[in-house]
Amino acid sequence: MDTKNLSAPPRAQSRVATNRHAKGRPVRAGGVIHDNTRHTDRFTVIGNHLTQHPNLSGLAIGLGAHIQSLPAGHPVDIRSLTRRFPEGATRIAAALRELEAHGYLRRTRERVPGGRIVTRTVSCNQPGRRGAVELPIRSGAAGATIRGDAGAGREGEGESEQHPAPPGPAATPDPRERRERREPPERRAPGRVLPEVPHPARPVPALLQAATDLLAGLHHHEPRLLLSARDTAHLAPGVAAWLERDVSPGAVRLALTRDLPSEGLRRPAALLAHRLTVQLPPPPPFRTPASSPDIRHPLQTCDGCERAFRAPGPGRCRDCRPGSRSAA
Repeated sequence: MDTKNLSAPPRAQSRVATNRHAKGRPVRAGGVIHDNTRHTDRFTVIGNHLTQHPNLSGLAIGLGAHIQSLPAGHPVDIRSLTRRFPEGATRIAAALRELEAHGYLRRTRERVPGGRIVTRTVSCNQPGRRGAVELPIRSGAAGATIRGDAGAGREGEGESEQHPAPPGPAATPDPRERRERREPPERRAPGRVLPEVPHPARPVPALLQAATDLLAGLHHHEPRLLLSARDTAHLAPGVAAWLERDVSPGAVRLALTRDLPSEGLRRPAALLAHRLTVQLPPPPPFRTPASSPDIRHPLQTCDGCERAFRAPGPGRCRDCRPGSRSAA
């Protein structure tokens, strides 16, 4: 009885606590482990619908988060963002177009009291919900400002913490409206927005019709470039801008159809819009209009004095015309 059992542990071993489940789902081996600390100042609340957006690029998600963290009135034009980030102006402009296509940005051009035209940029932290608060445009802003949504507040130096707006009077919402609110905006959108294309200086109907006919016949040269009526109407001003710059229809067709990817051409209209914008030729050089040559009429014999004079047809010279002697 006094013999000790050395195989028994000195005390019961406690189970090592592991975070094997997160919200009811098992954590995969090798996945991310969060070491979070609660923020008390200088932070921004950003929805996962932006940071985990399935269709936005990483640069667009980063720019969207950066813009939402800026104070109202801070310039967010392409030049300012290019100075802030190492990416070039082309990639930043493309990322801003992505955010605008998915509803995170709304850009409008307005004239300020000083006569300048600036671009007002509205940053939407929840696309599809309108409730923005108008903020005045700063006169010194470099072409763009931010307009915050209703209920958004700032915490700290130049950062913003956004809170939902207080609920209004009690009302029974429409079930169909609640279902549309639950759906992400990217699922409700009918399709991806095509990139912008250049426009001609003068919208001549004959030029637009020639551009439309050229686009409608591209599938005869390349079967993969069969465009819909909507895509053709969107791309026609870009082709008209090329034709306006003295580019022949054959040269435009060759620029749009050559060196296409051998496989993976899912959005031919987007590829054509990119080519029409990036490869747009410069305007033709200015040419001085040629002056009309002097017209030399043939020699005619006067019917009165039989002298020779130049005239378009036979008749009398200036001295023999009726009334010339009386006037003299």
